[in-house]
Amino acid sequence: MKKMTVFGRALLLSSVAMICSTAQAQQLPANTATAVPAEGGLENIVVTARKRVESVQDIPVSVTALSPQQIQRHDISTLEKLSSRTPELIIARSASGSGASLSMRGVGSNFSSVGIEQSVAVIVDGTYYGHGRVLEEGFFDLAQIEVLKGPQALFFGKNATAGAISIATADPGSKPEVLARVGYEFNAEEVYGEAVASIPVNDKLGVRIALRASKMFGGYSENISPNVTYNVIDASNFSSHALTANAADRDQPRTKDLIGRVTLKWKPTENLTDTFKLSGTQSRGGAPGFNAYVRCSGPTFQRNPSLACGKKFTTYMTDPPAELVGGTGTLKPGLYNDYDSFSFNNNLTYEMDHATITSVANFNRNRSLTNADYAASGDGGIWVPIDSQFRAFSSETRILTSFDFPVNVLGGFYFQSSKRRHAEDVTFFGAYDSTAPRPVQYLAFNKPSSTKGKTYSGFGQIIWKLMPDLELTGGARYTHETKESDFVQPYVNAFFGGVFLQNFPIHRDQTFDNWSPDATITYHFSPDITLYAAYKTGYKSGGFSNSAVQTPADPTGNNFVFGPEKAKGFEVGFKSMLFERQLRFNITGYRYTFTGLQVDYYDPINVQYITKNAGSMRNYGAELEVEYAPRRLPGLVARGTLNYNKAQYLDFIGPCYTGQSQAAGCRLFGPNDNPATTLPSLQQLGGVATANAPKWVGTAGFEYTWDVSDALMIGVSSDVRYSSSYNASPFNLPLARQESYVTLDASARIGTSNERWEIAVIGKNLTNKQILTGAFDITGTGSGTGTVTGGTGPDFFGYSAMPRTVQLQATFRY
Repeated sequence: MKKMTVFGRALLLSSVAMICSTAQAQQLPANTATAVPAEGGLENIVVTARKRVESVQDIPVSVTALSPQQIQRHDISTLEKLSSRTPELIIARSASGSGASLSMRGVGSNFSSVGIEQSVAVIVDGTYYGHGRVLEEGFFDLAQIEVLKGPQALFFGKNATAGAISIATADPGSKPEVLARVGYEFNAEEVYGEAVASIPVNDKLGVRIALRASKMFGGYSENISPNVTYNVIDASNFSSHALTANAADRDQPRTKDLIGRVTLKWKPTENLTDTFKLSGTQSRGGAPGFNAYVRCSGPTFQRNPSLACGKKFTTYMTDPPAELVGGTGTLKPGLYNDYDSFSFNNNLTYEMDHATITSVANFNRNRSLTNADYAASGDGGIWVPIDSQFRAFSSETRILTSFDFPVNVLGGFYFQSSKRRHAEDVTFFGAYDSTAPRPVQYLAFNKPSSTKGKTYSGFGQIIWKLMPDLELTGGARYTHETKESDFVQPYVNAFFGGVFLQNFPIHRDQTFDNWSPDATITYHFSPDITLYAAYKTGYKSGGFSNSAVQTPADPTGNNFVFGPEKAKGFEVGFKSMLFERQLRFNITGYRYTFTGLQVDYYDPINVQYITKNAGSMRNYGAELEVEYAPRRLPGLVARGTLNYNKAQYLDFIGPCYTGQSQAAGCRLFGPNDNPATTLPSLQQLGGVATANAPKWVGTAGFEYTWDVSDALMIGVSSDVRYSSSYNASPFNLPLARQESYVTLDASARIGTSNERWEIAVIGKNLTNKQILTGAFDITGTGSGTGTVTGGTGPDFFGYSAMPRTVQLQATFRY
């Protein structure tokens, strides 16, 4: 009862505050297919989740769709901002590995391995992006966002086991449009601006140019590390000398971004449309892992007792000593997170009388250059410059028939060719060798790696109208995928000759084949009421962990390779628009089983990262969505969701957390108690919840827009989100528990009724909760793993979601 009181007070106070504030009314892009009825009632959002145009209420899929108005009003310009608007979607930004973990309904791929593709796929203008570095991309000037929950087998290039986020950027419209937007975010002291020009050159060709630039003069977290002394020992003569590691910038990440897109839409004939997009992103930032903070098993950090732990939105990071620049692969001084990407996308559509042929071709490449302080503990000593590059070409061609008779078909073919290059130079524990070449003198070891991949996939679906209101669909996707990977550690400091292997090349060729079926039956009781039941499967191929470490415990690289991840299960849903389309009431139930869940973890005994497949897991639950827009009060929309989800391992022999005792389930010699094995300490995680899997998530909010005169309009909005507790670690680390929390978002806007100008105040996470989204043990902390009594638990890095942000934004449209 007390929690509900706080919830209600927060909603009431935000409403009163926002009504007293100024606000912004965003314009509707010219190319959108959505509209808000002037006389009130619910907005009708059109989606293309099944590669055909359907209402969000008619489609037999659990989907959260955001219209252009919602995207602009709430500044959904990054995937992290999207997660705050989407129940059961949790995104963890990371300094290492893939750069991020995206999880849906408690299913996701942890971030420590760059070789694991995400269980939640990101689709941009019809093109599959599976890597976590897509988090660095900026998304603006959008036509729509669709978040699809559960396995997705048929419609998004490669499969996705947990869900998909489909993002459509805006196209040129039939009328000229010029937009300028400027804003300032007070917490990070960030200035940003956008410019969009959409011009119909003639009745056959349109051009749209969009540009966004931003610069942080501050940051989201405060670095409170002191300057520290970094002692190095020369492996050639055991002499030592001290270097100075200065504290990194006080404010992090101090990012500068530049994002641009050019779109050409050509319609030479009534039947043929060709849309070409050229996009680029340049991001320059400070410390990777700026959102990391230290959570300790005691009041102070184990490696540095002078350091207090657990302060909100603070971190402890030092720059590498000046002497290390050029001697460790570091490309420039300090800590940095530089990201560059480029892509072109061509969508060709040919419409015939009874069929539509679509071809989407895409080339994209990105490069991430980072240098992170992985000690993050005020004592310096672990810096890892990383150069990670990825490029891919993909092409998908499909045909969808639309005959008048009951049976139609969807079919197509998908191809992707990709290449990843990943190199790390690791510095720690004072390793130094004066006799080594300058580029590696201060290295402990380095490790270049690469993977080439090719995917061939065919898919088909039969769409059968059994009756005018009853539809049965059935289909499958066949996938054939090959991967060729190489790894070597060409240099290892003499101090670590018995810990890491030098010049033991690993080469692996992998081949994967899969059939993923899908079937759905849908019944429309009326134009506003839909009932459906679906059997769905999902698949993600295995691969190679390019960011692993080679040790004598695994000279052939068996721990580098991992198998496929699969999902199958059922979903039922009821969707309705009631009371003359004033009330939306949707409810979904689901149950899915996952086998081979891909996980990556650190083995402190053998000092290596291991990528394996969990035995199996299951998630099941129900989701309720309610939205009310009374016609007697046009402009008012009240909304709420309630989600129950239980996600847990069924069978998974996973790693112990550091300091876990035998009584707590840690088995020192592995599952068979065989002392002759060299297995790390393991635990049975069957029955334990997966990472980032709160049982309950609820939201409540409203938007109200009204005309105060013929020329002036005001709008306010407020949204409260509640999450029950969960563990942010895949391995049930006790310290990684995130307690239940409530967050508040709110906005206010004022502008002209003709949408010529608008001013807005947008606030997110106004309760300023530090929300844990990921965690892993810190090297050199904790002890006694697998012993009878256990030892000291580890200190660990916690990755957190965004802190409170408040931004003032002005938009002008001509």
